[in-house]
Amino acid sequence: MRQSMPNVDAIGRALVIAGAVILVIGLALMFADKVPFVGRLPGDFTFRGDRWTVYAPIATSIVVSLVLTAALSLFAWLARR
Repeated sequence: MRQSMPNVDAIGRALVIAGAVILVIGLALMFADKVPFVGRLPGDFTFRGDRWTVYAPIATSIVVSLVLTAALSLFAWLARR
């Protein structure tokens, strides 16, 4: 008897999705410095010392979180229709 193989179709689909996610993250990193407000919002804190710098992009993180939440909610809503 032949033993059943894992669903190769599902594995291929997962790899394609993972590749698309990596591509989107790479493109976002390439063009992040061209977006005028990223990292320069009020609420993005920079603390500098003699030989150290700490950067805390709190406001940018909140904006990115809101945008991603809205986009993913829209996709989920469209997928349910």
